[in-house]
Amino acid sequence: MSVAQYHIRSCSSLCSARRVGRLRHCENVVRTAYESRARGFCTHRTTDQASSRPVSASSGGIGNTMLAGLKKAFTKEPSESVEQGAPSSFTDSGVSWDDLQQKVQQRQAELQWETPDLENGPANARALKRSFGKGSKPVLKLYRDHAAWCPYCQKVWIQLEEKQIPYEIEKINMRCYGDKPAAYTAKVPSGLLPAMELDGELYTESDLIMQVLEERFPEKPLMPSKGTPGYHRAQKLLRLERQMFGVWLQWLCRSWSHKVSMDTFMDTMEQVNAELDVDGGPFFLGKELSLVDCVFAPFLERIVASIPYYKGVRLRGEGRFPNLERWFEAMEKKPSYLGTRSDFFTHVHDLPPQLGGCVSVKEARPMADAIDGDDGVSWHLPLPSLDASSLEPYSPGEEPEMDRLRAVQRLVENHEAVTKFAARGCGQQGSPPVNAPLSDPYAKPGMQHLAAVDAGLRHVALALLDGPEAAAKTLHAGMNSAANGNAMPGAPVCASAAYLRNRVGVPRDLPLPAARQLRAHLNWLIDELRN
Repeated sequence: MSVAQYHIRSCSSLCSARRVGRLRHCENVVRTAYESRARGFCTHRTTDQASSRPVSASSGGIGNTMLAGLKKAFTKEPSESVEQGAPSSFTDSGVSWDDLQQKVQQRQAELQWETPDLENGPANARALKRSFGKGSKPVLKLYRDHAAWCPYCQKVWIQLEEKQIPYEIEKINMRCYGDKPAAYTAKVPSGLLPAMELDGELYTESDLIMQVLEERFPEKPLMPSKGTPGYHRAQKLLRLERQMFGVWLQWLCRSWSHKVSMDTFMDTMEQVNAELDVDGGPFFLGKELSLVDCVFAPFLERIVASIPYYKGVRLRGEGRFPNLERWFEAMEKKPSYLGTRSDFFTHVHDLPPQLGGCVSVKEARPMADAIDGDDGVSWHLPLPSLDASSLEPYSPGEEPEMDRLRAVQRLVENHEAVTKFAARGCGQQGSPPVNAPLSDPYAKPGMQHLAAVDAGLRHVALALLDGPEAAAKTLHAGMNSAANGNAMPGAPVCASAAYLRNRVGVPRDLPLPAARQLRAHLNWLIDELRN
């Protein structure tokens, strides 16, 4: 039996948010939904009958999905994203980008930081070619989404990384960013992702792609041999993955039968937890990662993000599912997985457009506020620690100095493009309109405020390098001298910082520890200008 058969066509069916029991969405609907949300989507709000809290969604990254309905900046057009308060004016008292680049290089030397090797090093969302140190030309091409969020792309991506098959990547824009490249639609008329080219053949379904990779590259097999007990066990586990997927959606998307749906979901998670111990763990088939883990990973990642946010129930960090905890910790030691891993914020806001809406309960509000950074703590300095016991567990932990360096290096390296992108927050909505104004690819940056936004981001970079106290002195000096003329307005800078903060992409722009540092330091700038 092929991978496509035992996987029950995971790429071709998705439970409806309204009738989970009927697997009625075809592959095109599923994958179109993933494409649509990656750059923009329509408004959708759902309210649990047992709660008055509306559910809404937004993206978590630069150029990502944005659904109307979140509080604060998420509910407003880019030009309206300044929160209450009158931000102070300031003068350009910050250091130059050239000086910041020198500081970055000095800090890199101090911390013995090496530039990531995108071709041969650990998995990295920014890579366009992967050779794994073999010195050989790529033997295939993977077409995947820019944002690195699609679970169907992710499972193939993990498989390629784990098998270390040299490959090249072509990132294709999502539908909400306009027409697909003609060269791609000539090959894939539907324009959907993922797709793979190998030896002149094109494959366009994730399960088929995984099957072909196992058959054509058997040097490091990720599936037991056909006909063996291990193979039959793998099939059983993949059926469990589909069962888990269904009961998760049943609870996540229903506005009725909350208790029954929760109990059914928890029972299934108990089964998953038990199965992880049958072969001794930490992976589903024992000590080594298999294709079963590649298939489970994208949706387990989304499950542990969405259930706390929408239902107020933690699945990691509470000790209820110890084998699942062990599995995540083992996966997070694998570069093949860690480099593809997104974060809670991204997932909880990219799921509703795929599923037709997610239903929240009022008990989830504190966790939702923490994940959104709206609790006044989670996205503010000093940042809470990040480890296996955090609300968003991250077993690799953090290296604050190195994480700040990763964030500032990317900001300084790309400062011109980042500044112009952030200035959309004080600019104009694009035309023609798209489904998600806050992810509008045609938005026009507020060019009249570009110098002010540039100055503000230089203060952020300085805070990442020298600390917020030192950067605050420079910023305050500029605020105090603003009354003497040549003042830069603070309001558009705050709007731009908030716009950028909400669009830092994980893993596309930065890994989670570095992303949270950048988000928190952007909030630092906003708070300083307002206070």
